[in-house]
Amino acid sequence: MHRSLITALCAILVLAIVGSFSPAVAARYCLQGRHFGYPGNCEFATMHQCKAAAAGTASFCGVNPHYAFARRHPARQ
Repeated sequence: MHRSLITALCAILVLAIVGSFSPAVAARYCLQGRHFGYPGNCEFATMHQCKAAAAGTASFCGVNPHYAFARRHPARQ
């Protein structure tokens, strides 16, 4: 019983870690401006988040080039 509990907890931990590296949560938007360089501060999942961070500054938001130009795999049949 003790081993199966530890095994289950380890499996959940591994799945949580692997799931956090999923490209589905990739940062799609970058805060850009002269203080950020290129491509900028790319930690925003939504345009709303990026615009909120840019509010009141001389910065703007753009699409993360790593996301925009990522290779898309065609649907497998």
